[in-house]
Amino acid sequence: MPLTETQAKNAKPRERAYKLADSEGLFLLVQPNGTKLWRMKYRFAGKEKLLSFGAYPALGIAAARDKRKTAKALLAEGKNPMKAKGEIISENGDTFYMVAKRWHENRQSALNPAHAERVWSRMERDVFPSLGQRLIHEITAPEVLEMIRKIEIRGALDISRRAKQGVGQVFQFAIACGLASSDPTAHLSGALKPRPRVKHMSRLPLDEVPAFLEKLRAYQEEGDRRSAITRDAVLFALLTWVRTKELRLAVRSEFENLDGTEPVWRIPAARMKMGREHLVPLSAQAALIARKMVSTATGDHLFPGTHPDKPLSENTMIYALYRLGYHSRQTIHGFRGLASTWANEQLVEFGKPAMWIRKYHEDWVEMQLAHSEKNDVRGAYNAAEYLAPRRRMMQDWADFLDGRKVLDIRKGRKHAA
Repeated sequence: MPLTETQAKNAKPRERAYKLADSEGLFLLVQPNGTKLWRMKYRFAGKEKLLSFGAYPALGIAAARDKRKTAKALLAEGKNPMKAKGEIISENGDTFYMVAKRWHENRQSALNPAHAERVWSRMERDVFPSLGQRLIHEITAPEVLEMIRKIEIRGALDISRRAKQGVGQVFQFAIACGLASSDPTAHLSGALKPRPRVKHMSRLPLDEVPAFLEKLRAYQEEGDRRSAITRDAVLFALLTWVRTKELRLAVRSEFENLDGTEPVWRIPAARMKMGREHLVPLSAQAALIARKMVSTATGDHLFPGTHPDKPLSENTMIYALYRLGYHSRQTIHGFRGLASTWANEQLVEFGKPAMWIRKYHEDWVEMQLAHSEKNDVRGAYNAAEYLAPRRRMMQDWADFLDGRKVLDIRKGRKHAA
């Protein structure tokens, strides 16, 4: 008995997919997620094949039967309806993954190898787990949106938009190849979660820093070499408390004694906001990054951009934070406030009767941040002022970031910073 409208409408999802037969090979496949898909089983050249017509109720019973009638007519003429011009039908092998692979291979030669690898890695991580095994012509806009929502939950709004763009490009390729009739991403723009307004000085709570560093170490959005440079630049900014411009334009000749016990970065006055030369004592961790970059850089810049003669772009590091899921939660400049909060919260026990005092004098912190002094006399201090205690403070900060214990300056006791 042919399928009725009431049966199709009232069919409920079950734990496993099941079929509701109509007639002459046509049936409605009810998926566990509630999706209902029209399929037609037939034989051609001695092999059993399966046609897909679309989803119910967008495609009603009458329309599905019309498609079956058209397919039967083609079979009567000795033609495979699956290959008929204009039919949006596919064999079971034409999954989203297979079409995406063909799309990627088709355009790979025109892409920078690192960019091509990054695009495919993003597909593997975010898209294929949700859509990879689905027949491409059966994928709906709500399914793509569900995939995007999973990325948005991580806070990675930039990545979610890139994923939507990639899926859309695969569908445009599929349409050109006759494997799909429409792009389900075309109408999703209004449904995407809007980017929040950026708070330029945003910074994380200190207890979230370990999780941030773990994500940073795994950052791989720009290909191996570019990602490594970006990772090191972001970490170097966190370790040194400098402004973004001061870091971006750093050149190899500014670094001294990197193999010694007192490595230092000498930033010229012309690049400093306060207009004075600034000395940055480097922790062992910061010196290690500087040594590596000095030895591998082919140009003058410590952190080169895509061209060795140009510095890292202004947006590279902040976009890395966006891709890590920290849009509006942490900025590069915000590292300075994060470090200042840590330094100003450190206390040590001193004297008898015991009293608690600041571990790091406020002048050390302000000097390390290269803040301008309101007092003209204090502002006249030379660049080397407080260099020794600042070096100890910066090493303590680096050890804190590494999750290590740090040493009290006054009592020689180890404690968690």
